[in-house]
Amino acid sequence: KMVMGMFTRIHEMLEDGDTFVCVLIDEVESLTAARQASISGNEPSDAVRVVNALLTQLDQLRRYPNALVLATSNLTGAIDAAFIDRADIKQYIGPPDVRARYEILASCLCELSRKKVVEPFDSFLSYRSILPLLQQPPPKFALLQTLPMEIEGADPSPRRSLMLHAIALQCEGLSGRALRKLPFLAHALFLPSRVGTVSLEQSLTALYSAVEHEQDTRQKLQ
Repeated sequence: KMVMGMFTRIHEMLEDGDTFVCVLIDEVESLTAARQASISGNEPSDAVRVVNALLTQLDQLRRYPNALVLATSNLTGAIDAAFIDRADIKQYIGPPDVRARYEILASCLCELSRKKVVEPFDSFLSYRSILPLLQQPPPKFALLQTLPMEIEGADPSPRRSLMLHAIALQCEGLSGRALRKLPFLAHALFLPSRVGTVSLEQSLTALYSAVEHEQDTRQKLQ
């Protein structure tokens, strides 16, 4: 009934030919679980009826030139084959690459600075700007920690940016959502609770520990 009610509303909107309607179905596997698996696993017949109803409604939307249906899923193997066959474009979007991970973490740390959780600091270098500074292989975080502190008057951004890049390399396989949680987990788990505003160096060290903790936990859960 919920599926039918939703599409009834969509059909009403589509009757206005001047309205372009985008239907986004997030985590579509919850509505389009493979029927064969449901039947063989003795799942309730309601699950099969939901898939049938959704497929029927999607077929009816094809007569509207002003309709666009988008769906997302992290469990593509659980989606009914008939639903996948109805998709005109299938696009795989993997986890963020190292550049995206660097930018995500940098934005989170800048936000913590704005909220006065981290002491004010100059912005990190852009990803393009740090590429000429990288050796092959890129320096590890532990090595960067041993380098002398910045000389008075010198720009600390290159060293800090390289430290963040080393952290981003360790975040291989993490989603954007998981990455955005890491700086906050770092402060919750690896910095004294009574400490007020912390330096960027302290925050980066805690962030590196949070990444190690997250990757170790995920490995144990597999």
